[in-house]
Order: sequence, then structure tokens, then C-alpha cells
Amino acid sequence: MSKNFVRQNKATKEWVIYASSRGNRPKDFKQKQKSLQQIQKRDEDCPFCPGNEAMLPEIISERSDSSGQNWQTRIVPNKYPALVPNGNTHRSQEGIYLTMPGYGTHEVIIEDQQHDRTIATMPLQAVETLIETYHQRYVELMSRHRNMLTIIFRNHGARAGTSLIHPHSQLIVTGFVPRHFRWREEQAQRYFDQYGSCVFCDILKFESDYQTRIIAKTSTMTAFIPYHAEVPFEIWIMPNRHQADFGAVSENEKRDLAQVLKEILRKLHIKLNNPDYNYIINTAARYKAGEPQLHWYLQIRPRLTTPAGFEIGSGISINPSIPENDAEFLKEAD
Repeated sequence: MSKNFVRQNKATKEWVIYASSRGNRPKDFKQKQKSLQQIQKRDEDCPFCPGNEAMLPEIISERSDSSGQNWQTRIVPNKYPALVPNGNTHRSQEGIYLTMPGYGTHEVIIEDQQHDRTIATMPLQAVETLIETYHQRYVELMSRHRNMLTIIFRNHGARAGTSLIHPHSQLIVTGFVPRHFRWREEQAQRYFDQYGSCVFCDILKFESDYQTRIIAKTSTMTAFIPYHAEVPFEIWIMPNRHQADFGAVSENEKRDLAQVLKEILRKLHIKLNNPDYNYIINTAARYKAGEPQLHWYLQIRPRLTTPAGFEIGSGISINPSIPENDAEFLKEAD
């Protein structure tokens, strides 16, 4: 295979350029001199640490750990929200322009009492509790009529946009569906109309048959580096059962998602020395949850490269690392 080639994302029709001549071997993406060892278990200035509850706006809810004596996860309002729950979703004109109030919800999910832990280093039970927290809050918020989309995401590290070290995720609900989401739904609809099948199910079947890019697998979940990975070590965790809505996840799927997510982040932690990353749960917008062409999945994107002028100007990603090589490198962490 040539050092430079182009692949297409089957689900979106977007192109990705692979230019391995510009990059290094997978091991060379390993972060230098980055460790959690110097971070204390508790920080007196951290609002998420136990004992610092006065720094929080409020505690919306919390879930207990395995002992039942202490909280494992907490949901709190974001102190600097992107969207706020008061208001409405009515559009109005300002001259030739369209505007609407900043309606929505922006919350923080505190993942653990310990300041120095992350999903890669937490006990599996703690990760299971986190996934249960995601699911229960997602279902609750999506039951409200005005909420059109719920995005659950995690920013890990400064390059990923986080400002607090204490392990946490975030959740944003919008009263509208972004164009990016609608476009992805439309591409999936076109594929279904042409082939009569879900494009994500077809991708998952091919990857399962091909095996080379698969990193982890259970009876209900499969994790793989996609053929069209836009960044080094991009990983998708996808339910084997076709379902559009994260809210429809079963108890077994939640347990397996926790297991696979922890395993994948542990591999990244070991092989790349705790890299910065973002992950997002991509799920159906309201009124699309029963559609046969959509399929939810969790997407992990490590922050190992920086988009430059061509990527920004063209919208085309340049990935200096080959997906098959990245998958083989991560498998060595077993």
C-alpha cells in the first residue's frame, strides 16, 4: 500500500487523507512525561472533591458506590453553562437573520470521589455506575418535549478542552438539532433507501468479519478503529444489536459498554501514556429513535495531532497514522 492514500467514510461520504509519510510509527504518538502520579487524591480547591460541596451550585442527583455508603457519581449544573433551562425554543427574525433563546441544559457528571482517578484506572464497578448514570439522566431529559437532542461527552486533558482534572463528563441538551446531525441522519437515510439496510450495521458486520481493526469485543459490544479514522487511534464502540437511541440500551449492553470502554481507555493509557482525548455518545435525535437506518455508538478521538490550514479550509482530515497499524499497536496492551 502507498504511504499516501484516501479513504471514504461509508456512513457520511466524507473523505480522509492518509499521509503516513508525514507521520511516525504508532508508538511515536506516545505522550511524553505525563502522569497522574503527582496528583493527590483530594484537592481542597476542587469543587468536585468530597467536602467542597459549598463550591457547587447544587447537587441534582447522586448514585451510590458498591458499598452503598458513599456516592460514586454526582450530577451538578455546569457553573458556566452553554445553554440554560429557562426560556423557550421559539424562533424569531432579526432583520434577515434568525435567532432563538439559549434554551437547553448543561450539566456535569462527577465520575468518582477521588481527584486522581480516571476511567482507565477506576474499578470496573465504578465505570458501570457511570454508564448507568449516563443512561438514567439521558432517559429523564429526553422525556421532556422541548429537548430535541442530548449529547453526553467527556473531555480528558488540556488539549481536549478540560479545565478541571477531577474525573468528570458533561451533558448538553439542545432545543434544536444541529445541521451536522441532520446531515449525518440524511446520509444514513439515503443509504437505507438505496440498500435497504443500516449503514452502521453493515460497517459493523464488515469489521467483525475482517477482524484486523477490532480492538475489543463482547457478546453485545464491538470496539474498532474505523476504516476511515480521521485522527490517529480514533475508536468506535458500537452495540452489536441494531438500535438508534442510547436510551434503549439494555442492562447487559450497559455492563458490556462499561467493560469495553474501560478496556479501551486502559489500552490508550498504557500504550500512549494517558493521552488527551474526547469521547462522545452519538445517538438519535428526538423523533428519530425508532428509525431503521440509525445506530448509536460511542466515539473516542485522541488529541494527538492538530488540524492545520488545509484541514480547516477543505473540511478534509489528514491522518498521519494508518488504522490497521494503530489497531495492532493497541492490541499489544493485552
